[in-house]
Amino acid sequence: MATLKVIAKAAGVSATTVWRVLNSDSTLSITEEKRRAIIETAASMNYASPRSRKNTNRSALRRVAIVHFLRPEHELVDPYYVSLRLGVERRCQELRMETVRIYNTGSMAEPALLENASGVVAIGSFEADHVDWLARYSRHLVFADFIPANEEFDAVASDLSVAMRKLLAALTQKGYRRIAYIGWSGQADSDPFGEVRCRSYRDWMRTHAEFDPDLCMTEPSPEHNNEQLGYELTKRLLSKVQPDAIVTCNDNVAIGTYRMLNELGVSIPANIAVASFNDIPTAQFLNPPLTTMRLPAEQIGETAVDLLLERLAGREMVKQITLASNIIWRPSCEISATKHDNEKSTAG
Repeated sequence: MATLKVIAKAAGVSATTVWRVLNSDSTLSITEEKRRAIIETAASMNYASPRSRKNTNRSALRRVAIVHFLRPEHELVDPYYVSLRLGVERRCQELRMETVRIYNTGSMAEPALLENASGVVAIGSFEADHVDWLARYSRHLVFADFIPANEEFDAVASDLSVAMRKLLAALTQKGYRRIAYIGWSGQADSDPFGEVRCRSYRDWMRTHAEFDPDLCMTEPSPEHNNEQLGYELTKRLLSKVQPDAIVTCNDNVAIGTYRMLNELGVSIPANIAVASFNDIPTAQFLNPPLTTMRLPAEQIGETAVDLLLERLAGREMVKQITLASNIIWRPSCEISATKHDNEKSTAG
C-alpha cells in the first residue's frame, strides 16, 4: 500500500494535506478539483479510502494525549501554561481530534493512556527518566515549551536564553545598570544559577562586567507559589542592595515583587523598574502595567500539534522549532536613558 508521502508527491501537495483530505477535514482550504485529485490518486495506489480509514482507525488517528508537567492546581494559577494547553486543544479541535489530559500526580500515568493515542504532546520540562518513559509508550512524541538535551525528539519552545539577553540589552540601552534578577533554581537543582533564565542573566552580566551576586536572588520553588516567591525574594534583595531595575523569571513572580515594593513605599518605575517574562493577561492591568517579554504560549501549543500531524503523515526526520519572543514595553520601565543618566549625575 502506498504511503502518504508517495501520494503527496504524485498529487503535488504536502503529506499533511493528503492526511487531512483523506480524513475529511472540512477546515482545510483546498479546491474541490485538488481534493478530488488527491482521493483519486490514493485510490489508484490502493490506499484505503477516507470512509474506510474512519471506520477502522478513527479512535487511533484522532486522539492526542496531553501530558502536563504540572499538577492541575498549579496549572490553574499559571496563565502561561493554561494558554499553552488551550493552544494544543484548540488546534486539535480544528482538526477534529480528541484530547485527553494527563496531569502530574507524582507518579507515572497508566501506559495505556499513551498507547491508545495517536501521539503525545508533553507540556513543560521533564526529567530524563520521565522523558524515557514517555518515549517508551508513545507512538509519536512532541515536547512543547521544552527542548530535550539531545536531538531525538520533536519539540517547540521559545529560547529563554535569547529572550533574557534581548531584555537585558534593551534595559541597558534605556540606561539601567544595576539590574537585579529574581527567580527559582528548579526543584532538584542545587545550582542557584541552574535555571536557564538565571544562568543567562549571570553570563550576560559577567560579559558586560556588571555581575554582582547580591543582585541575583533564587531559591527552589517546589510548590510553584510564584507570587509568594517574588514577594519574599524582593524583600531579601532590598535588604542587601538597591537596584535600578528588577527582572523576574515570570509575571506571577513580578506580582509578588510589586506587592513588596508597594509595602515598602518604593515607586515603580521612578525608584525601581520591573520587567518580566510571559505576558499573561494580568500584566497589562497591574499598576503600573508591567513590561514583559512575550512568549508565544498559544502558538507553541498549536505548533506542537502541527508537528504531531506531520509525524502522522509520515515525516521521519526530527524537527525542533524555536519561536521568537518580543518585548512588550509598558510603564513599569518607562524611564529614558537620558533621564536615568541625568538622575545618576544629580545624585552624584
